[in-house]
Amino acid sequence: MQTGAHWSDRRVLVTGATGLVGAWLCRWLVERDAFVVTYICDMDPQSELMRSGVVKRTNVVNGRLEEPDAVERAINLHEVDTVMHLGAQTIVGTAFRSPRQTFEANIAGTWNVLDACRRHPDLVKRVVVASSDKAYGTSETLPYVEDMPLNGRAPYEVSKSCTDLVAQSYAHTYGVPVTIARCGNIYGGGDLNWSRIIPGSVRSLVEGRQPYIRSDGKAVRDYIHVDDIVEAYVLLADHSDRSEMAGEAFNFSDESPLAVMEIYRAVCDEFGGWVEPFVADRAKDEIPDQRLDSSKARTALGWRPSLSLADGMQKTVAWYRDYLG
Repeated sequence: MQTGAHWSDRRVLVTGATGLVGAWLCRWLVERDAFVVTYICDMDPQSELMRSGVVKRTNVVNGRLEEPDAVERAINLHEVDTVMHLGAQTIVGTAFRSPRQTFEANIAGTWNVLDACRRHPDLVKRVVVASSDKAYGTSETLPYVEDMPLNGRAPYEVSKSCTDLVAQSYAHTYGVPVTIARCGNIYGGGDLNWSRIIPGSVRSLVEGRQPYIRSDGKAVRDYIHVDDIVEAYVLLADHSDRSEMAGEAFNFSDESPLAVMEIYRAVCDEFGGWVEPFVADRAKDEIPDQRLDSSKARTALGWRPSLSLADGMQKTVAWYRDYLG
């Protein structure tokens, strides 16, 4: 992880600060004495941002991404020079049930953030937008590389494809200094979305219940620890003020894709052995196989993941044992 001494001179807006990545990114920033503005819709007392006390070291702006005036106020009032736009509706099932709300938060929310940046070029010098591997949609050619078309079909996928394209549009049309992160499945302590395979399985095993797997267990994904993604976002921000980087997207993955049942086995290994799960096979509209090529990030940014799956899982399970204990 970078030392990040130069971040003490930066004024950083983090949207989605109560989320998994947002909370750990905010911790990283305040520990390096950055001036941090957290843009928060719902105050979640169980978020790692709140539980750790990091929120007390930030300037909180309450608002929704769908409110352009509130977004602009956060940037203008606090004279923000760096925007880390992580805020989104991130649950595939929620998007399936409520596509309109997901499109408003993820697509309109992104153009509201970027339009505020466009209006304040004297302030904003670097922007990072969190997209996703879901933006690529289903492809017969794998792994995904950055110049592939964005081909989302289900509501969550479409919201991320559009997020990505909106960011590219603001970069190429208006010169907004934005770069884009496309990540695989991010895991780590602080993820309280229990429908996800890692947090849900860990909680069941800690509490002595049979773990529940909502899919058939065969879907293949990249899994990467949140510490490595914080590093990725920081690196992207450090490169975003270079004119040749505007609108560039980068994949971030350890390039070791696993089936759901394989990642579940890695969870069980931390508990000393296999526990037979209940396999519901009820997942809808999920892409069967996703994997990312991260060679562009290695070459252009010098980024490489630092945590093995075993080390990342050990850190993750330790966090949940403490939280649930």
